[in-house]
Amino acid sequence: MASSAITSSSTPFINKKDVGSSAFSSQPSFSIQTTKKNMGFKKIICVMSPKHTERKPATTGSLKTGMTMTEKILARASNKPEVTPGDNVWVNVDVLMTHDIGGPASFAVFKEQFGQNAKVWNPEKIVIIPDHYIFTADERANRNVDVLRDLCNEQNIKYFYDIKERGNFRANPDYKGVCHVALAQEGHCRPGEVLLGTDSHTCTAGAFGQFATGIGNTDAGFVLGTGKLLLKVPPTLRFVMEGEMPSYLLAKDLILQIIGEISVAGATYKTMEFVGSTVESFSMEERMTLCNMVVEAGGKNGVIPADKTTYDYLKDKTSVPYEPVYSDEGARFLKEYKIDVSKLEPLVAKPHSPDNRAFARECKDVKIDRVYIGSCTGGKLEDFMAAATVFLASGKKVKVPTFLVPATQKVWMDIYSLPVPGSGGKTCSQIFEEVGCETPASPSCAACLGGPQDTYARMNEPKVCVSTTNRNFPGRMGHIEGQIYLASPYTAAASALTGKVTDPREFLL
Repeated sequence: MASSAITSSSTPFINKKDVGSSAFSSQPSFSIQTTKKNMGFKKIICVMSPKHTERKPATTGSLKTGMTMTEKILARASNKPEVTPGDNVWVNVDVLMTHDIGGPASFAVFKEQFGQNAKVWNPEKIVIIPDHYIFTADERANRNVDVLRDLCNEQNIKYFYDIKERGNFRANPDYKGVCHVALAQEGHCRPGEVLLGTDSHTCTAGAFGQFATGIGNTDAGFVLGTGKLLLKVPPTLRFVMEGEMPSYLLAKDLILQIIGEISVAGATYKTMEFVGSTVESFSMEERMTLCNMVVEAGGKNGVIPADKTTYDYLKDKTSVPYEPVYSDEGARFLKEYKIDVSKLEPLVAKPHSPDNRAFARECKDVKIDRVYIGSCTGGKLEDFMAAATVFLASGKKVKVPTFLVPATQKVWMDIYSLPVPGSGGKTCSQIFEEVGCETPASPSCAACLGGPQDTYARMNEPKVCVSTTNRNFPGRMGHIEGQIYLASPYTAAASALTGKVTDPREFLL
Protein backbone atom coordinates (compact mmCIF):
# COMPACT_ATOMS: atom_id res chain seq x y z
CA MET A 1 0.00 0.00 0.00
CA ALA A 2 1.34 3.42 -0.98
CA SER A 3 4.36 1.52 -2.22
CA SER A 4 4.96 4.12 -4.92
CA ALA A 5 6.34 6.36 -2.20
CA ILE A 6 9.10 3.88 -1.37
CA THR A 7 11.67 2.46 -3.72
CA SER A 8 14.41 0.09 -2.73
CA SER A 9 17.56 -1.46 -4.05
CA SER A 10 18.25 -5.11 -3.33
CA THR A 11 21.95 -4.92 -4.11
CA PRO A 12 23.71 -7.00 -1.40
CA PHE A 13 25.73 -3.95 -0.39
CA ILE A 14 25.34 -0.36 -1.52
CA ASN A 15 28.40 1.84 -1.84
CA LYS A 16 27.54 5.44 -1.08
CA LYS A 17 29.68 6.70 -3.94
CA ASP A 18 27.18 5.03 -6.25
CA VAL A 19 24.27 6.70 -4.48
CA GLY A 20 25.58 10.21 -4.55
CA SER A 21 23.78 11.51 -1.48
CA SER A 22 25.68 14.25 0.33
CA ALA A 23 23.67 13.62 3.47
CA PHE A 24 25.83 10.56 4.21
CA SER A 25 29.27 11.94 3.73
CA SER A 26 31.83 11.73 6.50
CA GLN A 27 31.82 14.82 8.65
CA PRO A 28 34.52 16.06 10.98
CA SER A 29 34.02 15.01 14.59
CA PHE A 30 33.95 17.51 17.39
CA SER A 31 33.22 17.60 21.08
CA ILE A 32 30.53 19.57 22.81
CA GLN A 33 30.89 20.28 26.51
CA THR A 34 27.99 21.45 28.61
CA THR A 35 26.95 21.32 32.20
CA LYS A 36 23.70 20.23 33.75
CA LYS A 37 21.39 22.74 35.42
CA ASN A 38 20.76 20.54 38.44
CA MET A 39 22.47 17.68 40.25
CA GLY A 40 25.33 19.94 41.29
CA PHE A 41 26.18 21.31 37.85
CA LYS A 42 25.89 24.83 36.55
CA LYS A 43 24.69 26.21 33.29
CA ILE A 44 26.27 25.62 29.88
CA ILE A 45 29.94 26.55 29.97
CA CYS A 46 31.14 26.15 26.43
CA VAL A 47 30.72 24.77 22.96
CA MET A 48 34.14 24.16 21.54
CA SER A 49 36.34 22.18 19.21
CA PRO A 50 38.35 19.42 20.86
CA LYS A 51 42.00 19.74 21.69
CA HIS A 52 44.42 18.30 19.15
CA THR A 53 44.89 14.89 20.68
CA GLU A 54 45.53 11.52 19.09
CA ARG A 55 42.63 10.75 16.77
CA LYS A 56 40.71 7.52 17.18
CA PRO A 57 41.21 5.02 14.33
CA ALA A 58 37.52 4.10 14.25
CA THR A 59 36.52 7.51 12.96
CA THR A 60 39.46 8.88 11.01
CA GLY A 61 42.48 7.80 9.03
CA SER A 62 42.90 5.28 6.27
CA LEU A 63 40.39 2.43 6.43
CA LYS A 64 40.22 -0.72 4.36
CA THR A 65 36.45 -0.32 4.12
CA GLY A 66 34.23 2.61 4.96
CA MET A 67 31.98 2.09 7.96
CA THR A 68 28.42 3.02 8.82
CA MET A 69 27.53 5.02 11.92
CA THR A 70 26.68 1.92 13.92
CA GLU A 71 29.89 0.16 12.85
CA LYS A 72 31.95 3.18 13.85
CA ILE A 73 30.36 3.44 17.27
CA LEU A 74 30.84 -0.26 17.98
CA ALA A 75 34.42 -0.17 16.67
CA ARG A 76 35.32 2.69 18.96
CA ALA A 77 33.52 1.10 21.91
CA SER A 78 35.44 -2.14 21.39
CA ASN A 79 38.81 -0.43 20.80
CA LYS A 80 39.08 -1.77 17.27
CA PRO A 81 40.17 0.14 14.16
CA GLU A 82 37.24 -1.30 12.21
CA VAL A 83 34.44 -3.83 12.40
CA THR A 84 32.20 -5.44 9.83
CA PRO A 85 28.68 -6.88 10.06
CA GLY A 86 28.70 -10.26 11.74
CA ASP A 87 31.73 -9.54 13.94
CA ASN A 88 31.30 -10.36 17.62
CA VAL A 89 32.93 -7.66 19.75
CA TRP A 90 33.22 -6.86 23.44
CA VAL A 91 31.71 -3.41 23.76
CA ASN A 92 32.36 -0.90 26.55
CA VAL A 93 28.99 0.46 27.67
CA ASP A 94 28.53 4.20 28.28
CA VAL A 95 25.09 4.04 29.90
CA LEU A 96 22.99 1.17 31.26
CA MET A 97 19.32 1.91 31.88
CA THR A 98 16.84 -0.25 33.72
CA HIS A 99 13.40 0.27 35.26
CA ASP A 100 10.96 -1.18 37.75
CA ILE A 101 10.25 -4.26 35.61
CA GLY A 102 13.77 -5.24 34.56
CA GLY A 103 15.79 -3.72 37.39
CA PRO A 104 15.17 -6.15 40.28
CA ALA A 105 15.81 -9.20 38.07
CA SER A 106 18.96 -7.66 36.57
CA PHE A 107 20.40 -6.95 39.98
CA ALA A 108 19.49 -10.47 41.10
CA VAL A 109 21.56 -11.88 38.22
CA PHE A 110 24.39 -9.49 39.06
CA LYS A 111 24.52 -10.62 42.69
CA GLU A 112 24.21 -14.28 41.82
CA GLN A 113 27.13 -14.11 39.40
CA PHE A 114 29.41 -11.56 41.06
CA GLY A 115 28.61 -12.08 44.74
CA GLN A 116 26.15 -10.70 47.26
CA ASN A 117 28.60 -7.99 48.30
CA ALA A 118 29.77 -7.11 44.79
CA LYS A 119 29.78 -3.50 43.59
CA VAL A 120 28.60 -2.35 40.18
CA TRP A 121 31.23 -1.38 37.65
CA ASN A 122 30.35 2.33 37.67
CA PRO A 123 27.49 3.82 39.75
CA GLU A 124 27.53 7.01 37.64
CA LYS A 125 26.84 5.17 34.37
CA ILE A 126 23.72 3.37 35.56
CA VAL A 127 20.36 5.07 35.18
CA ILE A 128 17.31 3.63 36.95
CA ILE A 129 13.87 4.99 36.06
CA PRO A 130 10.68 3.58 37.61
CA ASP A 131 7.94 4.09 35.03
CA HIS A 132 5.91 1.03 34.05
CA TYR A 133 3.72 -0.10 36.96
CA ILE A 134 3.75 2.94 39.22
CA PHE A 135 0.29 4.32 39.98
CA THR A 136 -1.28 1.08 41.11
CA ALA A 137 -2.32 -0.56 44.37
CA ASP A 138 -0.67 -3.81 43.27
CA GLU A 139 1.69 -4.76 46.09
CA ARG A 140 4.11 -6.66 43.88
CA ALA A 141 4.45 -3.74 41.50
CA ASN A 142 5.06 -1.34 44.38
CA ARG A 143 7.55 -3.75 45.91
CA ASN A 144 9.65 -3.59 42.73
CA VAL A 145 10.26 0.12 43.26
CA ASP A 146 11.11 -0.47 46.92
CA VAL A 147 13.66 -3.10 45.88
CA LEU A 148 15.25 -0.68 43.42
CA ARG A 149 15.46 2.02 46.08
CA ASP A 150 17.30 -0.30 48.44
CA LEU A 151 19.69 -1.42 45.71
CA CYS A 152 20.44 2.15 44.62
CA ASN A 153 21.23 3.15 48.20
CA GLU A 154 23.45 0.10 48.61
CA GLN A 155 25.28 0.67 45.34
CA ASN A 156 25.34 4.48 45.54
CA ILE A 157 23.66 4.78 42.12
CA LYS A 158 23.78 8.42 41.10
CA TYR A 159 20.84 8.52 38.71
CA PHE A 160 17.83 6.95 40.42
CA TYR A 161 14.62 8.82 39.63
CA ASP A 162 12.65 7.70 42.67
CA ILE A 163 8.99 7.95 43.53
CA LYS A 164 7.67 7.50 47.08
CA GLU A 165 4.37 9.40 47.12
CA ARG A 166 2.14 7.79 44.49
CA GLY A 167 -0.92 9.77 45.46
CA ASN A 168 0.61 12.95 44.06
CA PHE A 169 3.47 12.52 41.60
CA ARG A 170 4.34 16.23 41.88
CA ALA A 171 5.42 15.61 45.47
CA ASN A 172 8.32 13.59 44.05
CA PRO A 173 10.86 16.01 42.54
CA ASP A 174 13.11 13.15 41.38
CA TYR A 175 10.37 11.19 39.63
CA LYS A 176 10.38 11.58 35.86
CA GLY A 177 8.11 9.12 34.06
CA VAL A 178 8.60 7.08 30.89
CA CYS A 179 12.25 6.04 30.75
CA HIS A 180 12.91 6.66 27.05
CA VAL A 181 11.68 10.24 27.15
CA ALA A 182 13.28 10.89 30.53
CA LEU A 183 16.65 9.62 29.28
CA ALA A 184 16.61 12.33 26.63
CA GLN A 185 15.30 15.10 28.88
CA GLU A 186 17.89 14.35 31.56
CA GLY A 187 20.83 14.35 29.16
CA HIS A 188 21.69 10.65 29.10
CA CYS A 189 21.44 10.39 25.30
CA ARG A 190 24.65 11.50 23.60
CA PRO A 191 26.01 11.09 20.05
CA GLY A 192 28.61 8.40 19.49
CA GLU A 193 27.93 6.52 22.72
CA VAL A 194 26.58 3.06 23.55
CA LEU A 195 23.36 3.00 25.59
CA LEU A 196 21.81 -0.31 26.61
CA GLY A 197 18.53 -0.76 28.46
CA THR A 198 16.29 -3.53 29.74
CA ASP A 199 13.48 -2.40 27.48
CA SER A 200 13.01 -3.09 23.79
CA HIS A 201 12.25 0.56 23.02
CA THR A 202 15.65 1.72 24.24
CA CYS A 203 16.27 2.12 20.50
CA THR A 204 14.48 5.49 20.85
CA ALA A 205 17.80 7.07 21.86
CA GLY A 206 19.25 6.34 18.43
CA ALA A 207 17.66 9.66 17.45
CA PHE A 208 20.69 11.26 19.11
CA GLY A 209 23.24 9.50 16.90
CA GLN A 210 24.16 6.83 19.44
CA PHE A 211 23.96 3.05 19.43
CA ALA A 212 20.99 2.27 21.65
CA THR A 213 19.30 -1.10 21.98
CA GLY A 214 17.33 -3.24 24.38
CA ILE A 215 18.88 -6.17 26.23
CA GLY A 216 17.63 -8.89 28.56
CA ASN A 217 17.98 -9.02 32.32
CA THR A 218 20.78 -11.60 32.17
CA ASP A 219 22.85 -9.40 29.89
CA ALA A 220 22.08 -6.40 32.08
CA GLY A 221 23.30 -8.30 35.13
CA PHE A 222 26.60 -8.93 33.36
CA VAL A 223 26.90 -5.26 32.34
CA LEU A 224 26.25 -4.21 35.94
CA GLY A 225 29.32 -6.15 36.97
CA THR A 226 31.69 -5.49 34.08
CA GLY A 227 30.52 -2.50 32.03
CA LYS A 228 30.90 -4.66 28.92
CA LEU A 229 28.74 -6.82 26.67
CA LEU A 230 29.44 -9.10 23.73
CA LEU A 231 27.50 -7.80 20.72
CA LYS A 232 27.28 -8.89 17.12
CA VAL A 233 27.74 -6.02 14.68
CA PRO A 234 24.51 -5.62 12.68
CA PRO A 235 24.34 -4.80 8.96
CA THR A 236 22.62 -1.52 8.12
CA LEU A 237 19.48 -0.71 6.17
CA ARG A 238 19.41 2.90 5.03
CA PHE A 239 16.19 4.89 4.66
CA VAL A 240 16.54 8.08 2.65
CA MET A 241 13.56 10.37 3.23
CA GLU A 242 13.19 13.35 0.95
CA GLY A 243 10.49 15.89 0.25
CA GLU A 244 8.47 18.37 2.23
CA MET A 245 6.41 16.81 5.00
CA PRO A 246 2.67 17.36 4.40
CA SER A 247 1.02 19.33 7.19
CA TYR A 248 -1.25 16.41 8.08
CA LEU A 249 1.55 13.86 8.61
CA LEU A 250 3.81 13.13 11.56
CA ALA A 251 6.81 10.87 12.08
CA LYS A 252 4.44 8.16 13.33
CA ASP A 253 2.95 7.94 9.84
CA LEU A 254 6.41 7.51 8.33
CA ILE A 255 7.47 4.68 10.61
CA LEU A 256 4.12 2.92 10.12
CA GLN A 257 4.68 3.23 6.38
CA ILE A 258 8.15 1.71 6.66
CA ILE A 259 7.07 -1.15 8.92
CA GLY A 260 4.15 -1.87 6.61
CA GLU A 261 6.57 -1.96 3.69
CA ILE A 262 9.26 -4.22 5.14
CA SER A 263 7.14 -6.16 7.72
CA VAL A 264 7.69 -6.80 11.42
CA ALA A 265 10.61 -9.07 10.49
CA GLY A 266 12.09 -6.94 7.74
CA ALA A 267 14.90 -5.45 9.82
CA THR A 268 15.60 -8.40 12.12
CA TYR A 269 18.95 -7.78 13.86
CA LYS A 270 19.73 -4.91 11.54
CA THR A 271 20.41 -1.22 12.01
CA MET A 272 17.87 1.15 10.50
CA GLU A 273 19.65 4.39 9.61
CA PHE A 274 17.40 7.36 8.76
CA VAL A 275 18.69 10.26 6.68
CA GLY A 276 17.61 12.81 4.12
CA SER A 277 16.17 16.31 4.05
CA THR A 278 12.91 15.24 5.70
CA VAL A 279 14.69 13.72 8.69
CA GLU A 280 16.95 16.76 8.94
CA SER A 281 13.85 18.97 9.25
CA PHE A 282 12.47 16.93 12.14
CA SER A 283 12.60 18.06 15.76
CA MET A 284 14.31 15.75 18.25
CA GLU A 285 10.95 14.49 19.48
CA GLU A 286 9.87 13.49 15.98
CA ARG A 287 13.22 11.79 15.44
CA MET A 288 12.64 9.89 18.68
CA THR A 289 9.28 8.67 17.35
CA LEU A 290 10.99 7.39 14.21
CA CYS A 291 13.68 5.46 16.09
CA ASN A 292 11.31 4.27 18.81
CA MET A 293 9.52 1.80 16.56
CA VAL A 294 12.44 0.22 14.69
CA VAL A 295 12.10 -2.73 17.06
CA GLU A 296 8.59 -3.25 15.68
CA ALA A 297 10.34 -4.12 12.40
CA GLY A 298 12.74 -6.42 14.25
CA GLY A 299 15.54 -3.84 14.18
CA LYS A 300 18.52 -4.05 16.50
CA ASN A 301 18.78 -0.28 16.62
CA GLY A 302 17.78 2.86 14.80
CA VAL A 303 20.11 5.78 14.28
CA ILE A 304 20.01 9.34 12.93
CA PRO A 305 23.12 11.49 12.28
CA ALA A 306 23.63 14.19 14.88
CA ASP A 307 23.37 17.78 13.67
CA LYS A 308 22.62 21.27 14.95
CA THR A 309 19.15 20.20 16.06
CA THR A 310 20.76 17.52 18.22
CA TYR A 311 23.37 19.83 19.70
CA ASP A 312 20.84 22.56 20.45
CA TYR A 313 18.68 20.06 22.32
CA LEU A 314 21.62 18.79 24.38
CA LYS A 315 23.46 22.01 25.13
CA ASP A 316 21.91 22.53 28.58
CA LYS A 317 21.28 18.87 29.41
CA THR A 318 24.65 17.15 29.77
CA SER A 319 28.11 17.88 31.15
CA VAL A 320 29.68 14.85 29.47
CA PRO A 321 31.81 15.54 26.35
CA TYR A 322 30.74 13.49 23.35
CA GLU A 323 32.03 12.81 19.86
CA PRO A 324 29.52 12.21 17.05
CA VAL A 325 30.26 9.90 14.13
CA TYR A 326 28.91 9.77 10.60
CA SER A 327 28.75 7.10 7.94
CA ASP A 328 31.70 7.11 5.55
CA GLU A 329 31.42 7.75 1.85
CA GLY A 330 32.44 4.15 1.25
CA ALA A 331 30.16 2.63 3.85
CA ARG A 332 28.30 -0.49 2.79
CA PHE A 333 24.56 -0.85 3.30
CA LEU A 334 22.62 -4.07 3.01
CA LYS A 335 19.76 -2.25 1.33
CA GLU A 336 18.60 1.26 0.64
CA TYR A 337 15.04 2.58 0.62
CA LYS A 338 14.16 5.95 -0.88
CA ILE A 339 10.96 7.56 0.36
CA ASP A 340 9.17 10.54 -1.14
CA VAL A 341 7.23 11.71 1.90
CA SER A 342 5.14 14.14 -0.13
CA LYS A 343 3.26 11.14 -1.57
CA LEU A 344 2.31 9.63 1.78
CA GLU A 345 -1.08 9.72 3.50
CA PRO A 346 -2.16 9.36 7.15
CA LEU A 347 -1.89 5.72 8.17
CA VAL A 348 -2.98 3.33 10.88
CA ALA A 349 -1.80 -0.14 11.84
CA LYS A 350 -4.86 -2.32 12.20
CA PRO A 351 -5.12 -5.10 14.78
CA HIS A 352 -3.12 -7.12 15.60
CA SER A 353 0.28 -6.21 14.18
CA PRO A 354 2.27 -3.01 13.63
CA ASP A 355 2.77 -3.96 9.98
CA ASN A 356 -0.96 -4.36 9.27
CA ARG A 357 -0.90 -1.03 7.49
CA ALA A 358 -3.88 0.78 6.04
CA PHE A 359 -4.80 4.30 5.05
CA ALA A 360 -6.79 6.01 7.79
CA ARG A 361 -9.43 6.89 5.22
CA GLU A 362 -9.92 3.21 4.42
CA CYS A 363 -11.00 2.57 8.02
CA LYS A 364 -13.56 5.37 8.22
CA ASP A 365 -16.37 2.94 9.07
CA VAL A 366 -14.58 1.38 12.03
CA LYS A 367 -16.38 2.46 15.18
CA ILE A 368 -14.18 2.97 18.22
CA ASP A 369 -14.78 3.02 21.96
CA ARG A 370 -11.87 5.15 23.10
CA VAL A 371 -8.70 7.03 22.20
CA TYR A 372 -5.40 6.86 24.04
CA ILE A 373 -2.67 9.48 23.63
CA GLY A 374 0.52 8.66 25.51
CA SER A 375 3.58 6.34 25.80
CA CYS A 376 7.22 6.72 24.79
CA THR A 377 6.02 6.89 21.20
CA GLY A 378 3.14 9.32 21.50
CA GLY A 379 3.26 10.98 24.92
CA LYS A 380 5.79 13.73 24.27
CA LEU A 381 4.96 17.43 24.33
CA GLU A 382 4.81 17.73 20.55
CA ASP A 383 2.41 14.80 20.39
CA PHE A 384 -0.02 16.61 22.69
CA MET A 385 0.49 19.86 20.79
CA ALA A 386 -0.44 18.00 17.60
CA ALA A 387 -3.59 16.57 19.14
CA ALA A 388 -4.55 19.98 20.51
CA THR A 389 -4.13 21.49 17.03
CA VAL A 390 -6.70 19.08 15.61
CA PHE A 391 -9.12 19.71 18.48
CA LEU A 392 -8.72 23.45 18.06
CA ALA A 393 -9.31 23.31 14.31
CA SER A 394 -12.46 21.21 14.67
CA GLY A 395 -14.50 23.35 17.04
CA LYS A 396 -16.14 20.12 18.20
CA LYS A 397 -16.17 17.93 21.29
CA VAL A 398 -14.86 14.38 21.48
CA LYS A 399 -17.40 11.57 21.08
CA VAL A 400 -15.52 8.85 22.94
CA PRO A 401 -13.45 8.81 26.15
CA THR A 402 -10.06 10.26 25.30
CA PHE A 403 -7.27 9.38 27.71
CA LEU A 404 -4.19 11.58 27.94
CA VAL A 405 -1.01 10.26 29.62
CA PRO A 406 2.02 12.60 29.50
CA ALA A 407 5.28 10.68 29.23
CA THR A 408 7.10 12.64 31.94
CA GLN A 409 6.54 15.13 34.69
CA LYS A 410 8.07 17.82 32.47
CA VAL A 411 5.61 17.04 29.67
CA TRP A 412 2.74 17.20 32.18
CA MET A 413 3.85 20.66 33.32
CA ASP A 414 4.35 21.87 29.76
CA ILE A 415 0.86 20.94 28.60
CA TYR A 416 -0.49 23.03 31.47
CA SER A 417 1.75 26.02 30.85
CA LEU A 418 2.83 26.37 27.20
CA PRO A 419 0.48 27.96 24.65
CA VAL A 420 -0.51 26.03 21.54
CA PRO A 421 0.54 27.92 18.38
CA GLY A 422 -2.42 29.66 16.79
CA SER A 423 -4.67 29.17 19.82
CA GLY A 424 -4.66 32.73 21.12
CA GLY A 425 -2.66 31.72 24.16
CA LYS A 426 -4.56 28.59 25.17
CA THR A 427 -2.60 25.69 26.61
CA CYS A 428 -3.04 22.05 25.67
CA SER A 429 -4.80 21.38 28.96
CA GLN A 430 -7.32 24.15 28.32
CA ILE A 431 -8.10 22.85 24.87
CA PHE A 432 -8.39 19.28 26.13
CA GLU A 433 -10.84 20.37 28.80
CA GLU A 434 -12.93 22.39 26.34
CA VAL A 435 -13.37 19.44 23.98
CA GLY A 436 -14.20 16.98 26.75
CA CYS A 437 -11.06 14.87 27.08
CA GLU A 438 -10.22 13.10 30.31
CA THR A 439 -7.96 15.07 32.67
CA PRO A 440 -4.27 14.40 31.87
CA ALA A 441 -3.10 11.53 34.05
CA SER A 442 0.02 11.06 36.15
CA PRO A 443 3.05 10.51 33.89
CA SER A 444 3.97 6.87 33.37
CA CYS A 445 3.70 4.05 30.84
CA ALA A 446 0.12 3.50 32.10
CA ALA A 447 -1.96 1.29 29.80
CA CYS A 448 0.58 0.93 26.99
CA LEU A 449 1.75 -2.38 28.48
CA GLY A 450 -1.55 -3.32 30.06
CA GLY A 451 -0.33 -3.64 33.62
CA PRO A 452 -2.29 -4.44 36.79
CA GLN A 453 -6.08 -4.28 36.67
CA ASP A 454 -6.22 -0.80 38.21
CA THR A 455 -3.77 0.72 35.72
CA TYR A 456 -5.08 4.00 34.35
CA ALA A 457 -6.96 3.58 31.03
CA ARG A 458 -6.25 -0.15 30.88
CA MET A 459 -8.65 -2.00 28.57
CA ASN A 460 -10.32 -4.38 30.99
CA GLU A 461 -13.06 -5.10 28.46
CA PRO A 462 -12.86 -5.94 24.73
CA LYS A 463 -12.86 -2.34 23.50
CA VAL A 464 -11.74 -0.81 20.20
CA CYS A 465 -9.07 1.84 20.72
CA VAL A 466 -7.11 4.24 18.54
CA SER A 467 -3.77 4.67 20.25
CA THR A 468 -0.51 6.58 19.78
CA THR A 469 1.42 3.68 21.35
CA ASN A 470 3.74 1.32 19.50
CA ARG A 471 2.24 -2.18 19.70
CA ASN A 472 -1.21 -3.60 18.99
CA PHE A 473 -0.72 -7.29 19.72
CA PRO A 474 -3.60 -9.16 21.41
CA GLY A 475 -3.72 -8.21 25.09
CA ARG A 476 -1.11 -5.49 24.77
CA MET A 477 -3.25 -2.83 26.47
CA GLY A 478 -5.18 -5.23 28.67
CA HIS A 479 -8.01 -7.41 27.40
CA ILE A 480 -6.95 -10.21 25.06
CA GLU A 481 -9.86 -9.40 22.72
CA GLY A 482 -9.20 -5.67 22.64
CA GLN A 483 -8.56 -4.13 19.23
CA ILE A 484 -5.89 -1.47 18.90
CA TYR A 485 -5.39 0.80 15.90
CA LEU A 486 -1.97 2.45 16.05
CA ALA A 487 -1.99 6.00 14.75
CA SER A 488 -0.35 9.41 14.91
CA PRO A 489 -1.58 12.03 17.42
CA TYR A 490 -3.27 13.82 14.52
CA THR A 491 -5.24 10.72 13.55
CA ALA A 492 -5.97 9.82 17.18
CA ALA A 493 -7.42 13.26 17.88
CA ALA A 494 -9.48 13.24 14.68
CA SER A 495 -10.87 9.82 15.58
CA ALA A 496 -11.82 11.03 19.05
CA LEU A 497 -13.92 13.76 17.46
CA THR A 498 -15.91 11.39 15.22
CA GLY A 499 -16.03 8.14 17.18
CA LYS A 500 -14.55 6.33 14.19
CA VAL A 501 -11.08 5.89 12.72
CA THR A 502 -10.67 9.20 10.93
CA ASP A 503 -8.22 10.76 8.51
CA PRO A 504 -7.02 14.01 10.17
CA ARG A 505 -7.25 15.85 6.87
CA GLU A 506 -10.95 16.12 7.63
CA PHE A 507 -10.02 18.79 10.18
CA LEU A 508 -6.59 20.01 9.09
CA LEU A 509 -7.30 20.94 5.46
